[in-house]
Amino acid sequence: MEFSSKLLEKAVNEMAQLPGIGKRTALRLVLHLLKQPSEQTHYLSQALTIMREEIKFCKSCHNISDMDLCEICNNPNRNHKLICVVEDVRDVMAIENTNQFKGIYHVLGGKISPIEGVGPSQLNIATLIEKVKLGEIEELIFALSSTMEGDTTNFYIFKQLKEINIKTSTIARGIAVGDELEYADEVTLGRSIVNRVPFENTLKNI
Repeated sequence: MEFSSKLLEKAVNEMAQLPGIGKRTALRLVLHLLKQPSEQTHYLSQALTIMREEIKFCKSCHNISDMDLCEICNNPNRNHKLICVVEDVRDVMAIENTNQFKGIYHVLGGKISPIEGVGPSQLNIATLIEKVKLGEIEELIFALSSTMEGDTTNFYIFKQLKEINIKTSTIARGIAVGDELEYADEVTLGRSIVNRVPFENTLKNI
């Protein structure tokens, strides 16, 4: 792709670093910004800069937050004895959109994947185990995607908790095997949370 401006080329190359954005889409977005008033581009760049510099991760659940504790963990109306374990902050958003879950979350930040070099120590598993050991949690809901990596991560955490008297469940398989949670429709995902099953019932499939 030939560019008449080095400044344009640099902007397109940076935009193309975003997931799902190819060079042609990046060029279209950059040219769109050039047509807009300069203030709009300034507001966009300012919003991104402030987000990157000031955004935090909740000290309790690792969700994205503006404060040390996210709004969900800070909400006294949530059931703090019920934790939904998810892979990513996008999964928190997906489940929240169903309006079916009233507990709190724990964001692992990924899944165990030896092929990709991701082990338990690189995820937020230790803080989850510590939280459970305090004895205030009554149930963990495993809500990771139904992939081999998701099932492996569920099982690893389950084994770490085998000496602790806590109920463990997993979302019902209304979510197709291999599907990522964030792409499930809200009705299916909501039903999967409500109709969760004991995690032990799924072990024969792992």
